[in-house]
Amino acid sequence: MNARTIAALALSSTLVVLSAPHAIAADGPLAHFAGNYSGNGKITVKDGTSERIRCRSTNSASGNGLSLSMRCASDSYKFDLGSEITASGNEISGSWNETTRGVTGSLSGKISGTTITATANAVGVTAGIAIHTSGHSLTVSIRSPGSEVSEVSVAMTKGR
Repeated sequence: MNARTIAALALSSTLVVLSAPHAIAADGPLAHFAGNYSGNGKITVKDGTSERIRCRSTNSASGNGLSLSMRCASDSYKFDLGSEITASGNEISGSWNETTRGVTGSLSGKISGTTITATANAVGVTAGIAIHTSGHSLTVSIRSPGSEVSEVSVAMTKGR
């Protein structure tokens, strides 16, 4: 081997070692939820009326963690949800906040493949949450019977 070949192999080995943590982070249990999504759905309020809602979600994964940020608006309602989730095996836990109403709380649940099912709690609020990803799509369902907003169901596509 000549000096140029040895230098190229040394550089290649260094690049593989330096990029390894990023590859591991991308392979975490929540990595398939990461991405920028947008789409439409339906919001149902306490009195049973519903209307169309538009949403955008920016999600980033690192190792066993996932940060979710989802902004939604309809003609009558607007909300901005954020969440920090950590996976340990198939169990998840974390925190959530809804900044337009100033509500914060905790969440816990399970991850099974490409589906998260969780319960979000705060003072006076309990909501069931289901998040599912498949290919380039992400669906989010939030149900909180008896609350001002009793149900939100959204189907989004990555990169729109």
